[in-house]
Amino acid sequence: MIGAGFAGLAAALRLARAGARVTVLDALDGPGGKAALGFPEFSSGPTVVTMPQVFRALHARLDLPTPTLTAARPTTTYHGAGGRIFAPEALHVAGSLDSTLAQLSPAEGRRYAALLASSRRMYLDAQDTFLFAPPPGPARLARYALTRGRRAAPLVPLHRFVRSGSFMTPFWLRFATYLGADPYRAPAVLHNIAWVELGYGVWHLRGGLLDLAGTLHAQAAALGVRFEFGTRVTSLSTHGGQVLGAHTSQGAFAADAWVSAADRALTLSWLGESEKPTPRGVSGFALQLRLSEDRGQAHHIHWPAEYAREWRDIRAGRLPRDPTLYLHLDGTRAFLLVNAPPDPAVAGDPREYGAWLLARLQDRLRTSEGGPLPVQEWQALSPAEYARTARAGALYGRAPHGLSGSLRPGWHLPHARNLAQVGGTVHPGGGVPLSILSGWNGAGQLLGLPFDDLDGRQVPQGTEVWPFGL
Repeated sequence: MIGAGFAGLAAALRLARAGARVTVLDALDGPGGKAALGFPEFSSGPTVVTMPQVFRALHARLDLPTPTLTAARPTTTYHGAGGRIFAPEALHVAGSLDSTLAQLSPAEGRRYAALLASSRRMYLDAQDTFLFAPPPGPARLARYALTRGRRAAPLVPLHRFVRSGSFMTPFWLRFATYLGADPYRAPAVLHNIAWVELGYGVWHLRGGLLDLAGTLHAQAAALGVRFEFGTRVTSLSTHGGQVLGAHTSQGAFAADAWVSAADRALTLSWLGESEKPTPRGVSGFALQLRLSEDRGQAHHIHWPAEYAREWRDIRAGRLPRDPTLYLHLDGTRAFLLVNAPPDPAVAGDPREYGAWLLARLQDRLRTSEGGPLPVQEWQALSPAEYARTARAGALYGRAPHGLSGSLRPGWHLPHARNLAQVGGTVHPGGGVPLSILSGWNGAGQLLGLPFDDLDGRQVPQGTEVWPFGL
């Protein structure tokens, strides 16, 4: 195994439970992948989770205690530059859209309900082909394209499909960034991502994602999985279409079969190949903040004066001069993230841009109920830091632009028949639950294990709410 992020941990666990002897190589000093960068007690990647059924199913498969998942209510609080606030509830958490629609004008409310319904339809249409099934071949892709794919507005760009006025259009566009897309270049089909959050909810995982990584790591070690941290892969040696071994900073390792949970572009480079030239997805610039008082748990987004300008800056290869501020509060910790170009050199001195970002955040918070954050200590994570786990620091691999770009590569690589490629840069996509699905099943197919959707389809129907975490 290469990589001890969530896809790698899931892969190692499924292989070990099937009786394989597994060794995991990772360049970092501990498990968690990009979530383990920066301060040791912070997650430097996702701060909340979606698809709670996948986490519960994974724990059940591993005979672990059921995880505690608490619904975020509201999902997120959105702050407009002019002082407007919007705090939507997820349908299958609240059981109704009434509290959400009450915050909108009648015209906005009608548009919200229509776009939420179209997002749900796109999601349900796509799930059996792109989410909870093995990577689709030509026949399944053609069947989707000729039937349900027609309802995904294949010829319409996302920014036209979700047009809803100056405040609500950015609200709908931002969901495409969950796969690393520039929302002004993304296809309309990425609108299905909105349903995952606005339909099924956003969830706080007790202990956070680093605690989950530690739990999975301990479970794997108990099954005999060997971990070699601080081990950076430099190349993979092949013969006759088989990977024989890995050359690393700690020497050579040999194995009969291989799973790479690293960025697909990195795996190809280790094989002496190159990825098809396509734009890389967005990177991030983050601040981890230690606070002197408890600010509770909440997720906030502060819009810039002009959302489109932020993406013009990123396309030009520069850090945004007026970025969207993603702020997560978790007791005495806070995490601030902004979109950034996939360029490790873009930040120059990360402390300089970080200090500017912090001042900008505090200025936005001066008029809020809690006031500025009582920051004791902070640390910046630039695209150069995220480049430790992803080519150029792109958080989700290649950019999902256009219809072909929105398709994630499968689990197989040319000239490496005994290697499975898993993780957020391949099928079914980015984000922790999808990475877990990728690792669990991509590794399992090496041993001929059946596909397991980790209860992905077991979700509330109609206006039902989840029976837990409320």
